[in-house]
Amino acid sequence: QAHLAASGGGSVQAGSSLRLTCTVSGPTLNMNVFSWLRQAPGKAGEFVASLIWGGTWTEYADSVKGRFTISRDIANNTVNLQMMNLTPEDTGIYSCGVARTIAYHQRREYGSWGQGTQVTVSS
Repeated sequence: QAHLAASGGGSVQAGSSLRLTCTVSGPTLNMNVFSWLRQAPGKAGEFVASLIWGGTWTEYADSVKGRFTISRDIANNTVNLQMMNLTPEDTGIYSCGVARTIAYHQRREYGSWGQGTQVTVSS
């Protein structure tokens, strides 16, 4: 089972950009789906972006479309989240997780989640 670790968070001003990195240790399969989950204080967790390891499928929450881009670096075994034009509503702990397939992802059945990284956006 893959082990995941998120990094790259920080405190920034609104309008800034950040790049988060999820380092994946262990076996991955082309059908695996990797996602970034955002947990804001007092709110339910939100899936902000997802991709399939071995293809081009991606999925974004409406709240981040056009501002966030998820990508993978196969050589370095990382899943990255480029975040642009950040707003205070983007504040939260960002964690990365892996599901076996798209079907598991759609059922929100995730095998493991890595330790998150804090993103704080001030106005």
